[in-house]
Amino acid sequence: MSAQNTKKHEFKAEIKQLLDIVIHSLYTEKEIFVRELISNASDALEKLRHLKITEKDVHQDELELEINIKTDEEANTITIQDYGIGLSHDELVQNLGTIAHSGSKQFLEALKEGGDNNADLIGQFGVGFYSAFMVAKKVDVYTHSWKSDEPGHVWSSDGVGSYDIEPSDDTQRGARIVITLGDDYKDFAKADHVKEVIKRYSSFVQFPIKLNDEKVNTVDALWLRSKSEITDEEYTEFYKFQANAFDEPHYRLHFSADAPLDIKALIFTPKTNQERIGMPRIDPGVALHCRKVLIDSKPTELLPEWLRFLKGVIDSADLPLNISRETIHDNGLTQKLSRVITKRYLKFLKEEAKKRPEQYEEFFKNFGVYLKEGVATDLTYRDDLAKLLYFESSVAEKGKTTSLADYVSRMKEEQKEIYYLIGQNRESIESGPYLEGFKARGLEVLFLYEPIDEYVMANLGQFEEKQLVSIDQGDIKLDDAPKPEGEALSEDESKALCEWLKTAIGDRVKEVKVSDRLVDSPVMALSPDAMSTQMRRMMRQMGQDNPLPVEVLFEINPRHELIKNLNTQRASNEDLAKLIAQQSFDNALVAAGLMEDPKDMVARMYQILEQAATK
Repeated sequence: MSAQNTKKHEFKAEIKQLLDIVIHSLYTEKEIFVRELISNASDALEKLRHLKITEKDVHQDELELEINIKTDEEANTITIQDYGIGLSHDELVQNLGTIAHSGSKQFLEALKEGGDNNADLIGQFGVGFYSAFMVAKKVDVYTHSWKSDEPGHVWSSDGVGSYDIEPSDDTQRGARIVITLGDDYKDFAKADHVKEVIKRYSSFVQFPIKLNDEKVNTVDALWLRSKSEITDEEYTEFYKFQANAFDEPHYRLHFSADAPLDIKALIFTPKTNQERIGMPRIDPGVALHCRKVLIDSKPTELLPEWLRFLKGVIDSADLPLNISRETIHDNGLTQKLSRVITKRYLKFLKEEAKKRPEQYEEFFKNFGVYLKEGVATDLTYRDDLAKLLYFESSVAEKGKTTSLADYVSRMKEEQKEIYYLIGQNRESIESGPYLEGFKARGLEVLFLYEPIDEYVMANLGQFEEKQLVSIDQGDIKLDDAPKPEGEALSEDESKALCEWLKTAIGDRVKEVKVSDRLVDSPVMALSPDAMSTQMRRMMRQMGQDNPLPVEVLFEINPRHELIKNLNTQRASNEDLAKLIAQQSFDNALVAAGLMEDPKDMVARMYQILEQAATK
């Protein structure tokens, strides 16, 4: 073409300033330009698809509705071509010569006026094209309108102050954008690098994307399809792609909603908890899309922190994105979206626990710690999450779990509390002294084994108006139990022994009394209240030594042979009796998890053994 046919256009001063912002400040990642240009190409193809319904005379109607990308390392270029609606001369001036003038936005408005709301158009802001100048020395756009009687044109600019438009015969219907890359951005002329960017941001664009004649977007946007049309194999393939996983998902939740927001979601629960097997704290795994285009692969505000184990996609056409389409502009809407998704997932878990309890037990074994984290930290969902907690119980065989609701359904009519005990494992709990009085009275006790359980119970406090009570606290009032077999010390003897023990043990014990809980064990140590026990454990877990002074209640079993012998021994060999009393107290502290320093306990044990060995 001759130079006389070339028309130079100057960007206005305010447009130059805005262009500078788009190029240098609007986007945080340079690679975003690939996403934006593919999105624009998809828009152009979608517009043509609509036009072909009503228009019979379409230029080069035989061209496929697809996006072709070519990389050329020798020429240092990347070319993105679509066979979409194309642009006339006036449209080039209007849409590429004016920042933030969006043809796509106009098209959406036209469709709405005609009664058709098409959510497949994603170029809402009219600035995505200019992201190319973040990496370009020069951009050339070869385009031909869908109208046969329109000539082709090439639009050229270096993004500094002006652009040229001239007629061109080297055009096909649609647009071919040739980007001559800057010296610092030669990686975008490499096919492997561009392929990685496409897969990250544009894998689910509905039209085929071919990179150097190879189709790149091979996985469908399943979340937009009807569940009845999707096979298990397709779901699994999508999960592996989205989560970068090798196994099959444990659960999948596929749903859509129109109100209060337009939402299409496909969420997977993995089989393996990566954090439990030693991996670092995982990042959020549910990606946020807007009309099939990735906005954020790891959105930290989309779902609560305790749901970070989930994988999948959430797509909403209602998102008020900021102009760069990298973040959501309305935080209130983000929270609304989060509430809808979270409540739907919790409802799904509740249904699964009821319909398929064994499968839910397996899920809870792996991921229950996250639900517990939610109970301990998230007041909004605390009550809903509490219904999903499962624990082992004194009335169930080892390995079987029960919910808090099931516990309540089995409670005795006069029972006001839900009893539990925290321990290392079932064996340590069942061999300890605390369970004896509850078993004797037929009272169920939940067994808790994880460090976070302390926080869970402290923050939950109650369930269905029943207080949660740890059975190792000292202020529990129990009804009388059947008297165990065996002769006990008399009331006077027991009282005198308790007074002597208080003196023998010293300031380490707050009170010594006869127990109404012990059956088989000789002694046990209790905290005056649950809070002191919980606080000590919590602070110890945070690495704080001796966080609170120990105030211990010491209870004795007057029927146990050790206690009866101790009562006799204090009259015949008080020195040895004191050693035995202090050792029994320390043993009880160990069982209660209240022992701070076992040094004196070990030394005393040797003294007792020495005296026993000389007899």
